[in-house]
Order: sequence, then structure tokens, then C-alpha cells
Amino acid sequence: MSGTTLKKVLVVGSGSIAKRHISNLRNLFPDVTVVCVSASGRMLDPAEVGASKTEPDIATAIGQKPDFAVVASPAPYHLSHADELLAADIPVLIEKPLCTSLHECEDMDLHRHTAGIGVAYNLRFMPAAQTVKKLIDDGAIGPISTAFSEVGQFLPDWRPGSDYRKGVSARRELGGGALLELSHELDYLNWFFGQFSRALGVIRNAGSLEIDVEDTVDVLLQQREGQLVHVHLDFLQRQPCRRFKAVGATGTIEWDLIANRVLLLRADGTAEQVYTDPAYDRNQMYIDQMTAFVEFLNGEADFESSLDSSMDVMRLVESIKISNEQSAWTEVEAPL
Repeated sequence: MSGTTLKKVLVVGSGSIAKRHISNLRNLFPDVTVVCVSASGRMLDPAEVGASKTEPDIATAIGQKPDFAVVASPAPYHLSHADELLAADIPVLIEKPLCTSLHECEDMDLHRHTAGIGVAYNLRFMPAAQTVKKLIDDGAIGPISTAFSEVGQFLPDWRPGSDYRKGVSARRELGGGALLELSHELDYLNWFFGQFSRALGVIRNAGSLEIDVEDTVDVLLQQREGQLVHVHLDFLQRQPCRRFKAVGATGTIEWDLIANRVLLLRADGTAEQVYTDPAYDRNQMYIDQMTAFVEFLNGEADFESSLDSSMDVMRLVESIKISNEQSAWTEVEAPL
């Protein structure tokens, strides 16, 4: 679709993230027809999801010849929905996680298609995240020995107007659980540091939320050079927390994702606020992600949140699961 004008975009799914994508697409491209298909197969009212029109299924929507599609169905359906679209030579932006298990990714092998593929790990598009990435790449704190990544928020507070126990995040059959739902942290750690060689993970369910998936994950990730990263993911913290810290030979980087602030702490005791924007509209990272994906499809830029980088996240997920089952360090499978 290089150099062409967008005319029609398909969104598969009707949940909150699908509605966000539909809204952003219609605002970004007012002349584009945004078509929506329910992941469950039920016929939707366009007003229900904010779409220009709806279709009963993906096959019918493919007949509408969309320029690209956003797959925002529950995680267990991501690969099959993407495969059907890619087989029709329709590029896809797949919501995270790519799938629910590494074996699904390998068995489906989306690499065999030639249409463009991206995966929606949207934290990469935050200016603060890009600031941290540049500090690390530039060696701003020297060699990094240890890093910490934490995210936690009380699951019932995510969408107060609905029963959290019925949501995707809380249901195993829909790919829920803290490990997959909060895999943004695993993605940005791979992006910051490159691939890890082994993992030690503990996956737990405290029982207080009455859900059948894990609500807490604690992990140590190690690179071959010895660098260690501590990761904590949970659905339990009553006061939301999301932060990253890297400890280097000459200083420390601290990134508070909620305050949207990056600090550089130096060996002489001084602290520099490298980036801050407390009024940042968090929808902007989704808009920037969509803009970048369209630029990628037009051949104007790369889209770094790729099929390969997302399979690397699933390799980490798989190693964490195996480590938890075996109560031992587990090697992270290397890319083929």
C-alpha cells in the first residue's frame, strides 16, 4: 500500500482496546471507513463500538478490501484472526500479547506471509520510554549491573464500571493473568537491554480476587554477561505503581511511568530531571503507535514492535512458566 491513501480499516474485536483503536482511527483519518467485526461472531451495532460500519465476520470484512486491520480480539484468537487476514494479503497490527503460548506462535508461523505485521506494545511510543532507551544506549550511567521493573494495580479498579471477574484479564480461557496482561514490562526490558539468557520465576494466585489466573509474578532475568533484572507484576496493589530503575557504574536512571518522569541520579549526589510531562495524555502513545504503523506500511519507517520482538516476549513468558513449574533457573529459548 506504499504511497496510497487509506480508505478502509478493519478492527477485529469490540472490547475497550478495540473501541480505543476505532476512536483513534476515526480521529486520525476522518475520511477513512472504519469497519468492526466482533471476535465472538455476534452482529454489532456500529454505534455500540463507534465504527463507521460493522460486518458479521472476518471473511465478509475481507471482501470489503481493507487497507489494513487491527486484531484486538482476546489473546487466544490473535493468531488465527491475524492468519486469516494475512492470507488475504491484508497487513495487521496485533494487540499484545501476540498469543498465549510460544508453541502457538511457532506452529502458526506468521512469517510465511508477506503482508506487514506489527504488535501493539504501546509503551515503546511514550516519549519517556524513548528517553530511557536513549540514556541506556548512550551509556549515560556506564555499564549497568542491575535493573528493576515493577507494575501493580488493583484489578477491580481497572474498569470500575464492570465486573472485573468477567473481563479478559481475569479469565484463563481468554488469555488473562498478570504474566500476559502485564507483558509490556517484558517487552520494554528486551528493547532496553536485548535478549536475556535465563529466567527464575514464581507465579502465584493470592486468592483474594476470586479469579482463576495468576495475580502476582516475580522474576529474575539474567543476561549472559551477568546483568540481572528484577521484575514484579501484580493485580493487587491498591495504590497503582509502575516504575523502572537501572543501576549503573556512574549513576542510576529512575523512570516513574505514572508520574511520567525520568530522573538521572549521578555519583556526586545530584539528580537531573531528564524528562517530565505530568499532563501527558496517555492516549497519545496509542495515536503515535498507529501513526508509526501506517508510516511502516507506506515504507516510510520501520516498526520496531515487530513479530520477532513479540516472539522474544513469548520466549520469556515460556521460560518463566517453566521455571515456576520446576522451581529452578530456566534457559530462555534462543530465536531460530
